Amino acid sequence: MKVNYFTQQLVSHVSVIVAAVLLVGLLFSHFFEQYVYDTKTDELSQYGRALLTDIDRSTKPSQQTLQSYGQVLNSRDIQYSLFDEDSKIIYSTGLKTPLIELNESEWAQLQSGKAVTVRQEQRRFDQAVTFVLLPYFQGPQFVGGVLLTSPIEGPRAIISQMNRYLVYAALTALAVAIILSGLLSIYHGRRIKRLRLATAAVSAGDYTIRIPESGRDEIDALATDFNAMVSDLHTSHEEIENLENRRRQFMADVSHELRTPLTTIRGTIEGLRSDLISESEKDKALQLASGETKRLLRLVNENLDYEKIRSNQITLLKQPIRVLELFEVIREQLEPAAEQRGTAIDVQAPETLTVFADYDRLTQILLNITKNSIQFTEEGEISLLAKADSDYVVLEIRDTGIGMDSEEVEKIWSRFYKAIDSRTSNPYGEFGLGLSIVRQLVTLHGGTIDVSSRKGDGSLFTIRLPKEPATGASAD
Repeated sequence: MKVNYFTQQLVSHVSVIVAAVLLVGLLFSHFFEQYVYDTKTDELSQYGRALLTDIDRSTKPSQQTLQSYGQVLNSRDIQYSLFDEDSKIIYSTGLKTPLIELNESEWAQLQSGKAVTVRQEQRRFDQAVTFVLLPYFQGPQFVGGVLLTSPIEGPRAIISQMNRYLVYAALTALAVAIILSGLLSIYHGRRIKRLRLATAAVSAGDYTIRIPESGRDEIDALATDFNAMVSDLHTSHEEIENLENRRRQFMADVSHELRTPLTTIRGTIEGLRSDLISESEKDKALQLASGETKRLLRLVNENLDYEKIRSNQITLLKQPIRVLELFEVIREQLEPAAEQRGTAIDVQAPETLTVFADYDRLTQILLNITKNSIQFTEEGEISLLAKADSDYVVLEIRDTGIGMDSEEVEKIWSRFYKAIDSRTSNPYGEFGLGLSIVRQLVTLHGGTIDVSSRKGDGSLFTIRLPKEPATGASAD
């Protein structure tokens, strides 16, 4: 069964108010009733003791004295009666019976010198009264006592009036509860409805929606968490879309890149088999096929490397490496490609400087970065620099190429990203995987890599790698 928020608020508020009113009303009524009757009993006892004191002073009180006491007590709506040791009434201002009717326990209590108090007694009198019996002794001898009675209509009227006030207060509280429940349900209902609509919008794919929040209560805390969740979903959705777009572009690029070399290789094989290529052109054709084959292998290897690194399936064989010798190897391998673009490669490093790393993977790192620098530098210079820091060796690859703006700098580490979005035939870094692999490899070495660049002013890649193995570590 569906119960709306207003009903829940109303039931909870009314339940609390009714329970509180009942509890407080019962406790207060009991306390007030006890207080009224205790006060009346004390009053009767005081008048009775005063009367017995006056009687004790005079051996035989006069009729006038007894009547004057009766008049005073009658003004207080109190009647009294004097009785002897046989419970026979010898003087009374109210009772018409000749004897005081007491049970054995009450009579024994009275004879022992204790007062007897009875409240709301209706069996022995014509109306409900509170009465007090006080014993009277002459020396050690019990000779009778005094009975004082007072109707309880007055106290009951006061208690009834108090109960009416409690009922009025309960009704007022219930009215306030209904109004408050309605206002709260409307207020919170609107906030909850706003959350529901926002959730439906997110479910429909709208990740830009936000809920106003003021930090007042748990619903605002929920709104804060909701906004944070939607923000994360928005970011994740954008990343997924970007990755999907890059994946599509990558598949298109790979298809194009595979088609071109495969077509070239196939044509070369068919030409050689059919003797369509002359002897003077065979070496050139074979060299072209070999180059296209290497290009295909590079594409496959880059993808395999990335997946191995991403799934932690790669093992680093770390050892001390002389940085200057490694720079010379890089320059030797890439200098022909750099010369084709009119770019020079300069190497500067201390002869004794060493770095603790995997030789093949560090070579791969430097080759990838330097190849990218060659791709975007024409008629310029590329510098490979090294220096020692406190615990790190700092490797810098600086170029004077076209540079990048801040948005491109943030994207270059993403898989499939290419700074120039075209199917270039340049054999260096055309698949958008190189720098993504570089960053993963540097992290596996326990190092960091940063890049600073400005459009038209070239780029600077800074790599920090441990100079020595960590304490207690050894080469893998």
